Amino acid sequence: MNATAPAATSVDWKTIREDFPILRERVQGKPLIYFDSAATSQKPRAVIDALRHYYEHDNANVHRGLHELSSRATEAYEKSRQRVADYLGAASADEIVFTRGTTEGINLIAQAWGGKVLRAGDVILLTEMEHHSNLVPWQLIAERTGARLRFVPVREDGTLALEELPALLTSEVKLFAFTHVSNSLGTINPVAELCAKARAAGALTLVDAAQSAGHLPIDVQEMGCDFLVFSGHKMCAPTGIGALYGRAEILDSIPAWHGGGEMIVSVSLEKSTFKKAPHRFEAGTPNIAGAIGLAAAIDYIERIGRAEIFAHDAMLTAHAIDRLAEVPGMRILGPTEKRGALVGFVMEAAHPHDLTTFADQQGLALRGGHHCNQPLMRKFGLPGTTRASFYFYNTIAEIDRMIEILRDAARFFS
Repeated sequence: MNATAPAATSVDWKTIREDFPILRERVQGKPLIYFDSAATSQKPRAVIDALRHYYEHDNANVHRGLHELSSRATEAYEKSRQRVADYLGAASADEIVFTRGTTEGINLIAQAWGGKVLRAGDVILLTEMEHHSNLVPWQLIAERTGARLRFVPVREDGTLALEELPALLTSEVKLFAFTHVSNSLGTINPVAELCAKARAAGALTLVDAAQSAGHLPIDVQEMGCDFLVFSGHKMCAPTGIGALYGRAEILDSIPAWHGGGEMIVSVSLEKSTFKKAPHRFEAGTPNIAGAIGLAAAIDYIERIGRAEIFAHDAMLTAHAIDRLAEVPGMRILGPTEKRGALVGFVMEAAHPHDLTTFADQQGLALRGGHHCNQPLMRKFGLPGTTRASFYFYNTIAEIDRMIEILRDAARFFS
């Protein structure tokens, strides 16, 4: 699905901002400007209240008890699974596996699916813009199975060199795994097109939606992907919760990954049999509160509207790029149009770590470093970048204040 910015809406963004208590914090004596939502988003009161309600009224383990609290907790947990399925456009809640986040979801597929399917000579196709979470797990399973990795190159403008795909997406490729939105470049990849090309070549697809799930509309059936992973903490939910979507027939073919309680049908001293997906992949006590918090975050985002959020993101990002160009010695990475809600940049006068520390003294939270994209940074000849990432609770005035701080930094470090 290609994301293009819809028209601006009449959403009351100022009122929405009031839903986030932490945005009233002061840092270094200055009002907090939080531009680090690509690392983790802030949480609205509705999510905080949902967690509190669960712990105060329904706290019990799920699926195992016959008492009232366990029934309530189980109902809330499974309703959350259905909420995620609806949010992603999945055909069934059985296609949703709760995980700790994007990283665990990718590792699950790499180790469980990859461990069963991959053989020497097989190829896993990735891109050069992948986060380490969508690189290292494939390196590990390739070492174990004898499979090989290939990479779609990234152009200087931050987009994929798709003209090279026919030579890369050959019959040896068993899986094509790629990010929806780059966490360093802001590039929005054409996921439906990539999934269709992979399917035509006989390869499965995995979409890393960590930077897109909370920002723009997603429909896994429209995308045509086989797997999709995301993290709740980047979309207003608690940390430690995320989800893996997998097409039902593929999930059913994958062996258990973690062993323990809850994922079994029967156990003897010699052998165990396991439940069908998704419970086969959720050994032990799950993050019940996290799943409930994730459902509350989805409810909150849907009340605003993902198309409206994307339009607001696009407006903020376009303004930031225009204003950053005014700062002396500034290099901006990534495409100029159709970007996600972040901007990575390099200031000639200062190392990203020094610049981020300077900004923090003014209450501005940026992120400096390689952003778990070391191969990508080396490709661009950089030790890292400074990244400003936005969400619907940010404002134009905050971006203008960031520009003032960066101008001060340019003078200071020069």
